[in-house]
Amino acid sequence: MNEFSFQTRAQSLERFKREKFDLLVIGGGIIGAAVARDASSRGMKVALVERKDFAFGTSSRSSKLIHGGLRYLQNMEFHLVFEALSERALLLKTVPHMVRPLPFFLPVYDGDKPGKGLLSMGLWLYDLLSLFRAPGFHKRLSKDKLLEAIPYLKKEGLQGGFSYFDASMWDDVLTVETLRSANRMGAAVANYVEALSPVWTADRITGFRVCDLECTGANRNFEINASRVVVCAGPWTDQMGSRLSKDWKNWIEPSKGVHLIFDLKRIPIPGAMVMTNKDDGRISFVIPRPDFGAGVVIVGTTDGPAPALAEDAGVAAADVDYLMALLNDYFPELKLRASDIISAYVGVRPLFGSNTESLQKVSREHHIDVGPGGTVVVAGGKYTTHRKMGEEIVDFALRIWREDLREGKGATFPRGLTSSRTKAPVNPKASPEAIDECRRDAARQSASIPEELFHRYGAGVLDVLELQKSQPPKANSVADPDGFPMLSAQLRHAIRSEMVMHLEDFYLRRLPLYSTRADHGMPWAEALARVWGEERGATDAEVQTELSHLRAEVAKRSEWKLKL
Repeated sequence: MNEFSFQTRAQSLERFKREKFDLLVIGGGIIGAAVARDASSRGMKVALVERKDFAFGTSSRSSKLIHGGLRYLQNMEFHLVFEALSERALLLKTVPHMVRPLPFFLPVYDGDKPGKGLLSMGLWLYDLLSLFRAPGFHKRLSKDKLLEAIPYLKKEGLQGGFSYFDASMWDDVLTVETLRSANRMGAAVANYVEALSPVWTADRITGFRVCDLECTGANRNFEINASRVVVCAGPWTDQMGSRLSKDWKNWIEPSKGVHLIFDLKRIPIPGAMVMTNKDDGRISFVIPRPDFGAGVVIVGTTDGPAPALAEDAGVAAADVDYLMALLNDYFPELKLRASDIISAYVGVRPLFGSNTESLQKVSREHHIDVGPGGTVVVAGGKYTTHRKMGEEIVDFALRIWREDLREGKGATFPRGLTSSRTKAPVNPKASPEAIDECRRDAARQSASIPEELFHRYGAGVLDVLELQKSQPPKANSVADPDGFPMLSAQLRHAIRSEMVMHLEDFYLRRLPLYSTRADHGMPWAEALARVWGEERGATDAEVQTELSHLRAEVAKRSEWKLKL
């Protein structure tokens, strides 16, 4: 079992205090994780800090899709689509337990734009740009064929439609896996460490003063020294920018997106479906996730103005009304109601704004530029191209580093660097070969391994099974046969191998316990709190405090229900 625990975090904190790093990455979402992994793979000495838990922000609140961006074809952004489809193919190959093929249905109604002819051309181009490496090619469907697949779809005005393929993924866990991979390559990584203020040497930023938010003593503040700082703060980019310089001008125009979650039995859809709002032309998805708990459907997203502080974003009644109206337009026979919603979540997309003029435009999806004091600041990005984006950011940092040295500025360039080596599987235990071998071993031993555990851990499921076997029978009773068969063992594994510091990290970002159950997994909270206490060596009082924090967070995330 690869340790990536609270003890690993403590070791990283010690390294932060005594070592000098080539790169300090601020932000533990998917982009910061990709930068840390890429730089570490080249032989750079890397530190990464995250103010909350890994993937706390946008990176745990996406539509959980890996896709080429079919809509970009309308804007003739062929290179962007080709790059995304290439990355999709790589992720399907190297992260098969978390990124899996997902069929999509695209119904066409009278008056829809573009019509069936243009959509057919676009989908042919989509397959072509994927170099025919898609899990399956698109098909044109008659009205009858489409209704055969989705019988409760609105029939009035339906012309037929199409099917094609993209992929689903586990967003928050993919971030953690990427960070764990960076740590295996030598990166020092820690969550719950806040970057407070830059350390200046002459006109350069050569590190950051940080705060260990898990520490209550006098030594919680200290400095991390680094030759170059990379800011990957997502929707908090401008807040971090204002710490870099009082003259900072805002980069991003954040957008709030809400997703609703339903029981899969309530919307028994065989694949994802594209819905178009007739009033504003926006697209939303209906996404089945049979691998989440007992099976759910994710519906979203909305697109609206976000508050100044991303953490203040919430699910409003208008967001629910928007998505419910769209659902009932497409599925009138289901008679869906707001009371059918199991849970909801809100994320803030860090969209690049129009306020800056000197940025180097890398793509429509993200921007990279030199910030105050020679920092590298990143805005935007998406999951599908996170690996490639990490490579671009490190390339950019190295390029400006060389330019600075030619001008007699900056620190010594790191020696012995190799090229990027991030096309290898993020987790060796989750490669297709490792998973196949694990299945063969299980068959030879007549061992019964729940399929949902393969979906989550790949061949790493054996680590969870060992933890399950090592615990007393009473501890193993903390389980749900419908989706969460080994909760206590999974929590122990998450604490030891996924740097879970708090129960809410587990409930909200390592397993979809909160989001996929009407009771949000709270019937198990006390038992899991005791498991947490055993693993952390906590006192009874600390266990009760942890339990109180979890209950408060669940209540906060459920406040939207009271507003309906």
